[in-house]
Amino acid sequence: MKDLFQRIIENKGPLGKWASIAEGYFVFPKLEGPISNRMKFNGKEVITWSVNDYLGLANNPEVREIDSEAAQKFGSAHPMGARMMSGHTELHEKLEKILSDLVNKESSYVLNFGYQGILSTIDTLVSKNDVIVYDNDSHACIIDGVRLHLGKRFTYRHNDIESLEKNLIRASKVANNSDGGILVISEGVFGMRGEQGKLKEIVELKEKYKFRFLVDDAHGFGTLGKNGSGTGDEQGVQDQIDVYFATFAKSIASTGAFIAGSKEVIDFLKYNMRSQMFAKSLQSVLVYGIIKRIEMMKSRPEFKKRLWENVYSLQEGLKNRGFDIGNTQSCVTPVYLKGSIPEAMVLVKDLRENYGIFCSIVVYPVIPRGLILLRLIPTASHTIKDTEITLEAFSSIREKLNNGTYKTMSQAIPAL
Repeated sequence: MKDLFQRIIENKGPLGKWASIAEGYFVFPKLEGPISNRMKFNGKEVITWSVNDYLGLANNPEVREIDSEAAQKFGSAHPMGARMMSGHTELHEKLEKILSDLVNKESSYVLNFGYQGILSTIDTLVSKNDVIVYDNDSHACIIDGVRLHLGKRFTYRHNDIESLEKNLIRASKVANNSDGGILVISEGVFGMRGEQGKLKEIVELKEKYKFRFLVDDAHGFGTLGKNGSGTGDEQGVQDQIDVYFATFAKSIASTGAFIAGSKEVIDFLKYNMRSQMFAKSLQSVLVYGIIKRIEMMKSRPEFKKRLWENVYSLQEGLKNRGFDIGNTQSCVTPVYLKGSIPEAMVLVKDLRENYGIFCSIVVYPVIPRGLILLRLIPTASHTIKDTEITLEAFSSIREKLNNGTYKTMSQAIPAL
């Protein structure tokens, strides 16, 4: 018999093996100062393209005043307990009514965390007789939710409706034999590629294959649709989404999430989601702040307007300079380059130290080997000057990558 920890000691995982030289810089970096377009990294000011504060609310003076008011009123602990036992308040009910109206659903339920929320929503919606069909580019929270499923599950190629239909045929056979149903899952906006899910095309298959549809709209809520109501509204199919999920951690610049749908389904989830039944309610200080943020989002269209001005400026500038930004249809702006992990590490260090640009770096195993993805998140806080500086910097680092400068420099990185 092996010591349980022997495997952990011998194999730290595809990312963990780089920890000794990457931690604190390439992974777990420390951005300091108020959340904004300019922050501090390693003591230097950098243009920050890695914070999902889409509407620029995190450091908005009105928002900070609201949060201060909420802290004085409620403290950080209120309410104490899970919603079902002692953590239910009129404030939570008020937020749920606002959310239901915003995303055009009969009912909604506020959750204490996003990742945990979508995971446990999936787990609660399906039984072992049911079948899940989901996009193979889904976020880790969806994949982890599917892993809990004791029944059959099938993946379809990313945004490939032909692949989806083939898997729905397979799922239908299984569901008929097991006397179960089918749940299809897509993201509204895929957070790495920036592509919108093909929600309109997916719902067109509902009548033929009799499935229910769950959409994780973490990156669409607040950025797309009327008043930020999301990707379903943007594509005109919100009424065909059976369970709508979104987080407060991005456009709303807070913590928590919500699910919305028919009253019957939401009531079932309220009474059966173990992650909510047995966990502390979302604190009132946060709920109060979220209500005020959503009111601002609905009444102040200039936040969203400024966001999209910055999105277009950055994305058009990158395309005009010949950069590959994939097929993004959202604020998420991926820049694809070719190179190894060591080259990526040298490139990012150069970008941060010498050009004052901080963006997220994504490498294998999240994306295929030989690719480097630099992921930029434009927000309402950015400026046209930020974009101009960034475009010049990206042109410079691409030249160094192509002429072998980074490959030579990367040879000094220890082999692991």
